[in-house]
Amino acid sequence: MRKLNIPDDLTTLAYRSIRKSILDGDVGPESKLTEDALARKLGISKSPIREALTRLESEGLVRIAPRRGAFVVHFSAADVSDLFGLREALEEYAVRTLVIGPELLAELRRHIDSAESFWKAGDRLSYIREDVKFHRALARATGNQRLMQVMENVQNQGLIFRRHTFHLSSEVSLQMHKRIFSALENRDRETAAVLMRQHIASVRGKLVGHLQEGEQQQQSAGV
Repeated sequence: MRKLNIPDDLTTLAYRSIRKSILDGDVGPESKLTEDALARKLGISKSPIREALTRLESEGLVRIAPRRGAFVVHFSAADVSDLFGLREALEEYAVRTLVIGPELLAELRRHIDSAESFWKAGDRLSYIREDVKFHRALARATGNQRLMQVMENVQNQGLIFRRHTFHLSSEVSLQMHKRIFSALENRDRETAAVLMRQHIASVRGKLVGHLQEGEQQQQSAGV
């Protein structure tokens, strides 16, 4: 993290800086976020840091434990199953209610093309960002501000572990995005909605299976 210039709203800038570090993977799951260390790194007092961490907790990115401090959240297999179960419902609804127009289709095509280029180049972070932008564009096309906010929080929580599970679904996800785009381009909303549910359910299955395997290995090792 870089030291911040003193701004008008220190809490907002502290929040944005810490949030970016979490989403970019600079600090991993279960990493402790101490107010003293963050205040020194960002060049501000602890008060806005404390307020920023509380805000991040409300978004599901940080866990604040009494008398222990703040930690980047860690997701179990059950957590991921719940998270992606919610995504299935939200994203299918988004596809069924969004407005299909030339601007949306052009934006979706840009994100697909960029994601494919980053995938071929092995640029994980950039690929994941384009993946998120694809889904974000669909949510925005609904015009439903509450839906957009909920989906933003859900997607951001997913970013915490997506970097470490990139290999499980990246290529398949890209192909599913192309199929969803094709259905929308043909104004076939029903097919697009079904494909979206299948897409999220497939990713959910791969992630949950991977995490369950890791949890079983830890149990066997007595960790």
